[in-house]
Amino acid sequence: MKPKQQRLMLVIIAIAAIAGASVLALWGLSDRAAFFVTPSDIAEGKAETGVALRLGGMVEEGSIERSDEGLSVSFLLHDGKARVPVTYTGILPDLFVEGSGAVAEGQLGPDGTFRADRILARHDENYMPPEIADELAAGGSPTS
Repeated sequence: MKPKQQRLMLVIIAIAAIAGASVLALWGLSDRAAFFVTPSDIAEGKAETGVALRLGGMVEEGSIERSDEGLSVSFLLHDGKARVPVTYTGILPDLFVEGSGAVAEGQLGPDGTFRADRILARHDENYMPPEIADELAAGGSPTS
């Protein structure tokens, strides 16, 4: 083979290797992918049960209920149109309070309860997910 053909063959092999590695990486991460949904999406049936999801919304005032023993907690997340019950067992972030924005990572159960594996409350108490801020600015009001 001529040097030019060897270089071409090397480039083709390199491209094939990169493409193969990319396919394997995407295939391996597909089970871990968590898509962001709102309580309205769940109420409209746009979210599947039993798949990894991120549920974002505002923690409804007066909805946090802690178990007498252990780290179990339940609360409602709302987006101004709908609300979803969430259960979680673990230590909550310090910024997790009623009336603040939160993202729950987990799965939607067949009974409509979101079972969270992780709770994120990443901003100060004035944080509000953009979708909910837009809804409230358009004249919506939190679901009571």
